[in-house]
Amino acid sequence: MPETVLRTGAPARPIALAEVEQPAVRLSHVSKWFDTAGRRQTVLDDISLTVGRGEFVCVLGASGCGKSTLLNLVAGLDRPSTGAIEVTGDRRPALMFQDHALFPWLTAGRNVELALRLRGVPRRDRPEEARRLLDLVRLKDAHGKRVHELSGGMRQRVALARALAQEADVLLMDEPFAALDAITRDVLHEELARIWSENRLSVVFVTHNVREAVRLGQRVVLLSSRPGRIAREWTDSGLPEAALTARVTDALREEIRRHGRR
Repeated sequence: MPETVLRTGAPARPIALAEVEQPAVRLSHVSKWFDTAGRRQTVLDDISLTVGRGEFVCVLGASGCGKSTLLNLVAGLDRPSTGAIEVTGDRRPALMFQDHALFPWLTAGRNVELALRLRGVPRRDRPEEARRLLDLVRLKDAHGKRVHELSGGMRQRVALARALAQEADVLLMDEPFAALDAITRDVLHEELARIWSENRLSVVFVTHNVREAVRLGQRVVLLSSRPGRIAREWTDSGLPEAALTARVTDALREEIRRHGRR
């Protein structure tokens, strides 16, 4: 059952009632299974989840619980076995992966321009818009640099700029900072929170890192292990970050122990 707690530390832009009534993403009784060698494997089971316009939701769970599958379904890369998914807006959600997936033979600017090209931005306007987006992620001087000249954190910033170039209302992020060191990850958390707040994006952020989920999310959704079901939710209200992190960690450990006893 959802658990409402008091907390601080998350990006604190209030969500208006109208934004919740007209959500950015709605999943209604979504399940996903795969049939392999005559055996059915259920990955997600009866997921119902609503993400409000401008809301930042972190989906947390142990490895293999179906977090990435959930994002793929929302992104339209796969279809649910049962249930329905609604995404508002004129464009498909933008998806950012753990691996930056940049083209190494292109510069940072050209990687962003590629997304602009796919969006239909005129060729003459792409360089200036790419520079604007790189400036937004604090990479003003990286336009002409190739991927091998960029640090891991800088590459993820370029990937974020490329995702933002799609001008989607919904940004899906699949453990985008998992491979980075702690200091770089903290810096990118701050940058992501700033960009989210300034651009009124709806974000669904998948992670297995409790501290990351608590720090970033207005709402934290915990998935159970195999099959993934919504086990608990924590919503914005005021408990200190350290205390909430401990509470969510305990719940995650309990889900992992339950899976181990099956």
